[in-house]
Amino acid sequence: MFIIYLIRLINFLGSLLVLLVILNVALSYFMDPYHPVRRTLEQIVGPMLNPIRRVVPLIGMFDISPIILILLISVVQSALVNLLSTLR
Repeated sequence: MFIIYLIRLINFLGSLLVLLVILNVALSYFMDPYHPVRRTLEQIVGPMLNPIRRVVPLIGMFDISPIILILLISVVQSALVNLLSTLR
């Protein structure tokens, strides 16, 4: 029973992180970088994006690091859920 709740928690946290990454990207087009909401999102998402940004260069003027981060979150989430599902 505990594993089911752990799986639900992992799915929730993975979905929340993906939502925060998407929100960070969307708000970067409309909000001032010094707005408290943007700064808070950048403090949450930035530490995960910065290592990817160091490795992956810009393509033209597009930053694809959020896409890579979303893919990494999904892969880790799926791997953890599959691992826990085998333990049930």
